[in-house]
Amino acid sequence: MFQEFKVMKTRCETALSRSGLPGLDYALNPYVGCSHACIYCYARLYTRNRDVGSNWGRIILVKENIVDVLRREVAKYPRGVVGIGTVTDAYQPVEAVYKLTRRSLEVLLRHGFHVSIQTKNPLVLRDMDLLVTHRDLVDVGFTITTLDYRASIQIEPHAPPPNARLKALEKLVEENIASWIFYGPIIPGINSDPDTVRSMVDIAKKLNIVLYYDVLHVKSFMNTPTHPLYNYIEKTRRERRRIMELIETECRRQKVTCRTGFSEG
Repeated sequence: MFQEFKVMKTRCETALSRSGLPGLDYALNPYVGCSHACIYCYARLYTRNRDVGSNWGRIILVKENIVDVLRREVAKYPRGVVGIGTVTDAYQPVEAVYKLTRRSLEVLLRHGFHVSIQTKNPLVLRDMDLLVTHRDLVDVGFTITTLDYRASIQIEPHAPPPNARLKALEKLVEENIASWIFYGPIIPGINSDPDTVRSMVDIAKKLNIVLYYDVLHVKSFMNTPTHPLYNYIEKTRRERRRIMELIETECRRQKVTCRTGFSEG
């Protein structure tokens, strides 16, 4: 679904930041804010720009000098694993215009950094040439919260539809790109039912990839009666353990490797 948003340019002093996420040494985020406007997105809490945080999904900051900064950093930083899109989706629509993610990817791969990408956008396929050439240095994960388009619109109003994400994930696997699926956040009453769980595990089984999952983390901005997730908070707290056990049981049944995911911050 098309989303109108305001694009503003900014400059950054650093490109790579230390990451606290398991398996990642660094994080790189070419954009501040995300036009997908997912109602559950925690990133608004970790965004220093107040206008972006309070107008989530409607203002995007483009770090216009990030590639130049990155070139300086890769020359002096130890090689490691760089997570791209750990805070906001690096392949959101503005990337089609500014190409900061692609240009950053070129720099990182040329200098021998491993890159781990997480996205909701099939735009990542545009960079298949880089991914194929550097298979040993890349992995790509797609966030798929549900295969139900109506449920997706409810919680991810301006993100690409689930079937488009699935097709892109299948294409990555076909090209022998190390891939994975991220099922989350799982919200009781929206995408926690047994059919959805089975469908997610089915995908991982069919594609022979790892399934990461994460139950919704209740954040302060949700705890107001006007927020769409307000009525799901208590149910999430009550059912977290049950949902995790349901997923683990289904993964064991289908012999799929599944792991819990973690949110930045």
